[in-house]
Amino acid sequence: MTCIGHKVPSPTTKWTDDLVAGHRFYRGPRTGTLCAQGPRLRVTKDSGSVCRSPLHNFLYLNKAGAPAPPQSASCCEPTKMVAKELSGTEVARSVQDEIRAQVSAMRAKLPDFAPRLAIVQVGGREDSNVYIRMKLRAAEDVGVRADHIRLPREITESQLLTKIQELNESPEVHGVIVQMPLDCEHQVDAHLVTDAVSPLKDVDGLNTVNEGRVSVGDMTGFIPCTPAGCIELIKRSGTTIAGSRAVVVGRSRIVGTPVSELLKWHHATVTVCHSKTKNLSQVTKEADILVVAIGQPELVRGDWIKPGAVVIDCGINPIPDPSKKGGQRLVGDVCYEEALRVAGYVTPVPGGVGPMTVAMLLRNTTQAAARALARLTAPAWPLSPLPIAPAAPVPSDIAIARSQKPKDINVLAEEIGLFPGEVSCYGRTKAKISLTVLDRLRDQSDGKYIVVAGITPTPLGEGKSTTLLGLVQALGAHRGRNAFACMRQPSQGPTFGVKGGAAGGGYSQVIPMEDFNLHLTGDIHAVTAANNLLAAQMDARIFHELTQKDSALYDRLVPRIKGVRKFSPIQLRRLKRLGIDKTDPNSLNDEEKTKFARLNIDRKKVMWNRGRNKVRIGIEIWTGTGFETERKNRIMSESGTETQTEKAVARDRYQDSNRKLESKSGSNRDWIETRYLRKITVGQSPTEKGFTRETAFDIAVASEIMAILALGTNLDDIKERLANMVVALDTSGNPVTADDLGMTGALMVLLREAVEPTLMQSLEGTPVLVHTGPFANIAHGCSSVLADRIATKLAGGKGYVATEAGFGSDIGMEKFFDIKCRVSGAQPHCAVIVSTVRALKMHGGGPPVTPGAPLHDVYVKENLELISKGVCNLGKHISNGNKFGVPVVIAINKHGNDTQAELDAVRKFALDNGAFRAVICDHWAKGGLGALDLADAVIEACEQPSSFKFLYPLELSIQDKIKQIASEMYGAGQIEYTDEVLEKIKVFTEKGYDKLPICMAKTSNSLTGDPSIKGAPVGFTLRISDMFVSVGAGFVVPMVGEISKMPGLPTRPSIYDIDLNTKTGEIEGLF
Repeated sequence: MTCIGHKVPSPTTKWTDDLVAGHRFYRGPRTGTLCAQGPRLRVTKDSGSVCRSPLHNFLYLNKAGAPAPPQSASCCEPTKMVAKELSGTEVARSVQDEIRAQVSAMRAKLPDFAPRLAIVQVGGREDSNVYIRMKLRAAEDVGVRADHIRLPREITESQLLTKIQELNESPEVHGVIVQMPLDCEHQVDAHLVTDAVSPLKDVDGLNTVNEGRVSVGDMTGFIPCTPAGCIELIKRSGTTIAGSRAVVVGRSRIVGTPVSELLKWHHATVTVCHSKTKNLSQVTKEADILVVAIGQPELVRGDWIKPGAVVIDCGINPIPDPSKKGGQRLVGDVCYEEALRVAGYVTPVPGGVGPMTVAMLLRNTTQAAARALARLTAPAWPLSPLPIAPAAPVPSDIAIARSQKPKDINVLAEEIGLFPGEVSCYGRTKAKISLTVLDRLRDQSDGKYIVVAGITPTPLGEGKSTTLLGLVQALGAHRGRNAFACMRQPSQGPTFGVKGGAAGGGYSQVIPMEDFNLHLTGDIHAVTAANNLLAAQMDARIFHELTQKDSALYDRLVPRIKGVRKFSPIQLRRLKRLGIDKTDPNSLNDEEKTKFARLNIDRKKVMWNRGRNKVRIGIEIWTGTGFETERKNRIMSESGTETQTEKAVARDRYQDSNRKLESKSGSNRDWIETRYLRKITVGQSPTEKGFTRETAFDIAVASEIMAILALGTNLDDIKERLANMVVALDTSGNPVTADDLGMTGALMVLLREAVEPTLMQSLEGTPVLVHTGPFANIAHGCSSVLADRIATKLAGGKGYVATEAGFGSDIGMEKFFDIKCRVSGAQPHCAVIVSTVRALKMHGGGPPVTPGAPLHDVYVKENLELISKGVCNLGKHISNGNKFGVPVVIAINKHGNDTQAELDAVRKFALDNGAFRAVICDHWAKGGLGALDLADAVIEACEQPSSFKFLYPLELSIQDKIKQIASEMYGAGQIEYTDEVLEKIKVFTEKGYDKLPICMAKTSNSLTGDPSIKGAPVGFTLRISDMFVSVGAGFVVPMVGEISKMPGLPTRPSIYDIDLNTKTGEIEGLF
């Protein structure tokens, strides 16, 4: 056996057998010197010079061959006296210092951010507990948050996989490991378990995906911890791996195989040995780098090791040792004492590879966290836009939409920074987004906030939604900015009526547009169900109070269940409001029981109507009814039909009646009023014992519940707003709330999915959030606060969020600023106002624009005179935007009949009258490319210093706030109130509702209350005909003129054209 530091005799050395039996001697480099080599002995004979080294077990002989004391160096010229211990503890400490510095750097970017590791343990094996405690201590030491998740031994494989999936989907967890072996009563496939851990969180590196990456030299995944620790130890020894001869003893999945692959990809020449390898000791003796992971105590002896080799011992084996307290000690797979005499470096056991495994686990966890942080703070998403090829002439909206294959919604979600657990898919093209995103991104900077509104529109609309989408397609797909569009969900009425959908149009639209315009994810149906459940509960409560005595009513409200009687939480809240400080139902006296049990709702002062999605109501009304014929006959008879002149007058009156009915709806959607549901009588069945009352139906989007969903800032806020909804007055004039009816929790359950926005995409693959659908003429007309918040967080500080406000600046935009932004606290950066040549010609005196009818010649030919007369309306809207202190960008939505002279005239007027920028847009025909100038103008506007302000303070009286809106936004000179309205203002003020913002209910077809008046009149009188308060939503609603909450279908709706192709499954007849 050759000892460390001594040269091996060359092949030409002459051997001689003498002096010492059993040893061979050779002539050394110095004259008269003999060297002996034996199993455990190296002997040198040197005439006149003798020595012995106790460290290397050298025995030097004198001339007689007898041992002699050491006196001088021998001819063997040793260069090293002993192997260096390669301490894993010291190297791990160095690695942990690096990790600690990385964690500190992460927290410097986001103060509350920290790497988080989940350690899953099944059962309670003590050896596993020891390892886990070591990992927990090390993690705490470097600033990594480690959670020890203990699972019982009784857990099944499916339950364990479910838990792992939860951790995979949690955005708060960066790394997941499952402690092996599993201590489980049931049979569990360990390989299946390790593969269940997401490759993105597999910080143990045991998922087949990560193993496969290592095998092909792809180091972008996670490298198994022990093999990674081995490589790190070899590197720290100073040994050059490239070109070295490496031998790995053991081929396990966890250590042997991956470490051999790592050595190979570090350019070593690698031999893998195992139990079937022949002449194992001879193979290992050729290794410059020897890694042993065979699981057999001290298998590798000193004479298996090449002198000067680096030896990495991965084994840890208990062997008996009576001298130890526990009766055993730990040894490796290598005989450490013998290796020390031969190797250049050797790792101890314990204190070698073990600490490095933990260090590498923490390094992988930190690496996973760093990737999450980089994704979170990246200036731009890794968005892959969808290419479009605009055609001329532009095809129909549905043809364009179907020509584009949307991304899988999971792909889009990942691109914009969402995690799987935050996304609930509805098929492959739409998904609900969890509100937990807001918690995760609470420290994220907000994106720039842009509102898109319009001028006073024609009944055809001016392309506000189209412009919104064209803008975000330009920003996201062409300017490389993070850009979101936030839109309201359309009701089904426009789709089945005349106007069409609300998904945008041309090459700037939401896809799939059929899904968007129809049921989507069912939010409106959920609002309808919640609205009607509340109405049903109120009717039921009225009936039961009218038909039961106090004691029976109380007993039924608080029944005994299995002998126990107790109040529910919502009933305890009512007791508190009543000032009854008791929690035991049996402790209330008779007076308190009556006070608790009776709401005493005044049937003549019920404020809550039933609701339906408008198109369904329309179908029910117009199928089989004679209403239209009845109305026509009545008008004709009133006018007389004896002469041709009388008949002509009658026809004119009938047609004028049609126009008035359409304009009264105020919805710009060509409805004919469905008066049968505007006022109905309920309770006519004999079972209701004659307790009838008058009520009505409202469209679902007019429900206060819809407004609450749109304005709620979180689940608790939504719940509180629902509880505060005033649904009726009692016989004493006090408000009765949804919470008094016990409805709050039930409403939240029905709305549990509707509270989440829906993710869709534009035609060019940019993200769109769709949520809520309150009308702007009867509610505040904006998409939800929650959708906008999620979008601004996901977009980040350098991104952009464009959200819509219904109709013109006088209605939707004013409510966006004064109601929505007041609730959300958001600071808008820019207002985009959409204008068209067509609308300005109408405001300049052009003939009426009627949906479904051909446009008059003045709208398809150049007419600068009409434009010059109509631009006053645009000027008023620019002025309105400037009053809120935000830059106003005018988007001139180009139509095919517009001439360049007309477009230039509008642009010049806008710039001369206060617009920050005015740009001509062609996004309908070209997609995002047609809105690049608009995108650049918006980017520039958002860089301006913000001076946003509200139009009025809440401290003003109701009348003063109305005056401020009417004069500043509409141009009104004076306000008139009916006596009934003045009385309501007095009552509202007494109850404190005067401190709420104002939500004007007014026609969208004019700046005035009269839809027939166009342009921008000033000094007119605005008449307030009614007023109500939405306490839950949080605003007072003055009614200007007749505003219908239940529109209907026209004579010839689109229903006739819509069908389902039963062969292809495609919808036909849409737009």
